[in-house]
Amino acid sequence: MVGIVVVLMLLAGSAFYVKTQFPGITSYIANLINPPPSGPVKVVDKADGWVLLVGGKPYFVKGVCYNYIEVGKDKDYDMFADKNKPWLTDGALMKKMGVNTVRFYIGGRDVKETRAVIKGLFEKFGIKTAMGHYLGFWEWPPANYAEPIFREKIKVEVLEMVKAYKDEPGILFWVLGNENNYAFDRGVRAWSTPYTETLPPLEARRELAKIYYSFVNDLAKEIKKIDPDHPVVMGNGEIASIDIAKEYTPDIDILGGIIYQGKTFGTYFERLKRNYGKPNCFVEFGSDRYDSVWQQEAQDWQAFFLKLQWLEIVKNAAGGTGAGNSLGGFVFEWQDEWWKHNMDYAPGWRIHDTGANWANTAYYFDAKAGNNMSEEWWGVVGLDTKRLKNGLESRVPKKAYYVLKELWTGKK
Repeated sequence: MVGIVVVLMLLAGSAFYVKTQFPGITSYIANLINPPPSGPVKVVDKADGWVLLVGGKPYFVKGVCYNYIEVGKDKDYDMFADKNKPWLTDGALMKKMGVNTVRFYIGGRDVKETRAVIKGLFEKFGIKTAMGHYLGFWEWPPANYAEPIFREKIKVEVLEMVKAYKDEPGILFWVLGNENNYAFDRGVRAWSTPYTETLPPLEARRELAKIYYSFVNDLAKEIKKIDPDHPVVMGNGEIASIDIAKEYTPDIDILGGIIYQGKTFGTYFERLKRNYGKPNCFVEFGSDRYDSVWQQEAQDWQAFFLKLQWLEIVKNAAGGTGAGNSLGGFVFEWQDEWWKHNMDYAPGWRIHDTGANWANTAYYFDAKAGNNMSEEWWGVVGLDTKRLKNGLESRVPKKAYYVLKELWTGKK
């Protein structure tokens, strides 16, 4: 009897050692027993609404925007090349939360390193990847989508991305752009042509929208020539010019909506159904978790907003009581980014700044502060720089993490 107890204790100790030394090993074994969905990805319009199918099985995106940047670094940091493999630590935590997809805004500098992360997240944790490209929106000088040389440059980059990763079973779909339409809808990083400069503002805006949306559609057509098995998503900030997009983007499969409208999306889904006629998968939605009035962390508010937003996303899915055009979405974001408040001030990248960068009264809990959106406090997971593990800041799940975990897995 004593011998049996000793053996059991040794086995238990071995299991504990394996779990602590090899993050995600439990998920990896589970995936071997019950493989995650794979195969061609299709968008289908059924009688009760739009559905995303992976290998013929329904797939609802429970995603997070994953843009981990080591504290003390800025946007030039390349997570894919980090020898500490942060995706292993994060992937295990994502799996417990119920995440089934991550959104990468862009791949790493090295194709092999990026491919290894896509492959690892899928094989170890069953997490698929939405791979994106900014379409040059944040380059300098600012993007001009009417310029032939610039268009060709972006086209080459996008098609190289697709060729590099299309055969990875972990790929779910491609995301083109982010909020690039804000150039003509809001004047953010605005561009023009000699012709549009002669037009009244409203006409100029419509003409620029035609140019941009036509370009994105051309990219989608080229992608489908080399990869018919993954849908093409267009990242779009709100839907101010969606009527123009409907006419000029017939080859886009899904609208990747980006909207920050507080606890509700309002009439978004119905307007999209009426004016675009294609399904939506939010590529960004969420809430920050810092109260700029009381100058303190606001985990309860973030969790409250995210819960209501997610319930509305589900309500508008196929078979729900809404518009039937929701395919899920990506919470912005997985973890805090400490470099964003003052991007040009390197010493500040090691400080979790509480300053707010812009105003949004839809997040009413601290709207009286004026600027109330704190760019460094959007994560559902925080970073503790005082406790390092495997060379990484310790991950600290916030209340929103557990709220989403219950919604996505049914477990508290």
